[in-house]
Parts: sequence; structure tokens; C-alpha cells
Amino acid sequence: MKKTHTKFKGLILIKGKTHYDRRGFFRELIHQNLIPGKIVFTVISKSKKNILRGLHFQEKKAQGKFLSVLKGRIFDVGVDLRKNSKTYLKYFSCELSEKNNVSIYLPPGFAHGFYTFEKENIILYGCTNYRDKNSEKGIMWNDKDLKIKWPCTKPVLSKKDKLNKSLREYLNFKNGKF
Repeated sequence: MKKTHTKFKGLILIKGKTHYDRRGFFRELIHQNLIPGKIVFTVISKSKKNILRGLHFQEKKAQGKFLSVLKGRIFDVGVDLRKNSKTYLKYFSCELSEKNNVSIYLPPGFAHGFYTFEKENIILYGCTNYRDKNSEKGIMWNDKDLKIKWPCTKPVLSKKDKLNKSLREYLNFKNGKF
């Protein structure tokens, strides 16, 4: 396995190993010693083509997230919400797919989202903290201040994601100015 550091402190890419034979393949996704947090909560999401999920995060009980695409292909985005970070309010994006066998680890303090390219997309999440519904927040996927270069203009969104706040609304609310 190959671990690649990014300019975002704690955000890493992991290139797994895949072993092929006539029956199919065996894929290595993650070694616990490659990421700084312990995975305590693992989930899978399945999405059709042109779905955009995000930008999601837990404010009070922040989660580090390890993501790997088991089937399909996604455009993955992490937005740094850590105030003391050199990359505060900047975003990182990459393509993750079953073919490229690249996974991502986003440390606690990032908002996360992705857009799906294929008819069927299955994504594995390993989280360093449990889901806490009361701590969940969201920022609009197309926020004008973030200037994320999504590969779409009219994705399919959940009702909940349509109600996400702008970055300015979230920051003003958090600072008591909203």
C-alpha cells in the first residue's frame, strides 16, 4: 500500500493493492497504522448516477473518515473547517473509483461530499466517531465562496441537502452573528 500526503494536514490518499486471478480479485484497502484515528463505525452508501451528497460534517463530535469506492466512480471533496489550519476554508478534490483503487482519509474537522458518475456507486466509509444526528451539519454543495469545481451543474440532491446553509450563514451562526 502507498500513502500519499497532501498539502492539507492529515488528509491522505491511500493506494491499495489488488491481487487478480482467474476468479476475480482480492483488494487490500487499509492498514490501521496508515491513518491517525481508530475506525469505530463503518457504513456503506449506494447511489445512482448524478447524485451529489454533501457537504456533510459533525460539528461537536467530529469524525475522521476513510472512504473507498467498492463499485463505481465518484468525484470526492473535502473542505477544511479547522480554524487553525493553513488550508482553512479551502477544498481538496480527487476521483475515487473501483478501478483506480485510491482511498481517502479526511481528518476530523472536514466537511465532505461527493458526486457520482456511474449507474451504481457503492462507497465504504470508516469513521473515527459514531454518527450523532444532533451534531450533523451541512453546507451547500455549490457555495459561491468555496468555488468548488464540481463536474456537474444540476445534480440530484436529497431534501436535507437542499436545505444546507451557505458557508457564510454557517460561520455567522456559529459565531453568534446569525
